[in-house]
Amino acid sequence: MDAEVRALLVIGDAALAKTVDLTLRHGSYVRRSASTVNEAHAAIEEWRPHLALVDIDLEGGRAMQLIDEVSTRERMAVIALTRRSDLRGKLDAFERGADDYIGVPFVPDDLVARAHAVVRRVHGGVGGVVPRLRIGDLEIDVLNRKVRAGESELHLTSLEQALLYLLAANAGTVLTREQILDALWGTDFVIESNVVDRHVRALRAKLQNDWHKPRYIETVPGAGYRFVATEEPPKG
Repeated sequence: MDAEVRALLVIGDAALAKTVDLTLRHGSYVRRSASTVNEAHAAIEEWRPHLALVDIDLEGGRAMQLIDEVSTRERMAVIALTRRSDLRGKLDAFERGADDYIGVPFVPDDLVARAHAVVRRVHGGVGGVVPRLRIGDLEIDVLNRKVRAGESELHLTSLEQALLYLLAANAGTVLTREQILDALWGTDFVIESNVVDRHVRALRAKLQNDWHKPRYIETVPGAGYRFVATEEPPKG
């Protein structure tokens, strides 16, 4: 197959789509996004992707039918994404032709590994994992969950890693606490919970980010948090 893998992201939530896109920069992927099922159909016809990551909850489940249609027409690796935790949803996705299934929220290194394995299994030879990414003066090592900020090297927990990817993928955009809660914890936490603030503080401390003069993560009073866009991530 081609040296570069064409990956189609069929995801309606913009913040989630950007996070998946950033995470896939750890592989030899050319990425394209479709926020609706109709856009996905058009992209499949015109672009012939090797891999599709499909939010099966999109448009009330119409995206699940998309998996069904793709699997009967052509061989394409499919990873189903969903916030649902019920077994029925997983079985339905597999029965319709999905090759793997990832729950949202997800840990970045898990998505990197699963996407790599699925493409290799379906299409054969594929480029290796790209362990390190640069975002501004941050270097993120997904294999070892380490970040180099300037001259400092620090280790992240899986949750801190996921939080950093979410914020960095949406650089320059304010993410509300509710959006961060939904992206990283699902609906299990109530809005009043301070879990977001605690984890942002912990991540800032590791990044040596002074909230008075934010270098990476900025607080937007009354709104949420924003990753300071020192450099726009390169496009694949």
